[in-house]
Amino acid sequence: MTSPDLPRPPAQDAPLRRFDISGAEIDEVVRVFYGKIRQHPVLGPVFGAHVTDWPEHEEKIARFWRNAILREKCYNGNPMRVHVSRSDIKAEHFPLWLDLFHSVLKAELPTQTAQSWGALADRIGEGFRTGVTAMRQPKDAPPKLF
Repeated sequence: MTSPDLPRPPAQDAPLRRFDISGAEIDEVVRVFYGKIRQHPVLGPVFGAHVTDWPEHEEKIARFWRNAILREKCYNGNPMRVHVSRSDIKAEHFPLWLDLFHSVLKAELPTQTAQSWGALADRIGEGFRTGVTAMRQPKDAPPKLF
């Protein structure tokens, strides 16, 4: 865990990154987050129904975030399709996921880094929530906007 108030040296190795964070910090946030997911009364059973190898899942999600933040081009997948195809994943799960994710970010990262990653997670989470809602509607139904 790093101090939220100490400035960090600028990263020289990845000039295209969205904000200053290391791959090791991403890995640690993902590890801590999924430890909390497994204990969550609502989200734990949903994830547990689909994740059979937690270290493999955590590695895959860390690659997703490395791709999104560090632009490493190390993730290949379609997370929207995965979320939509699992009927037990509900739109109301995403705010719970985001609240838990934000709490981990705040505990594990400097304030500015946690805020930057949290804003990105909010956009992605809202996209998934909207996608899950829209893709599961009857074809001729009017759109649900909330």
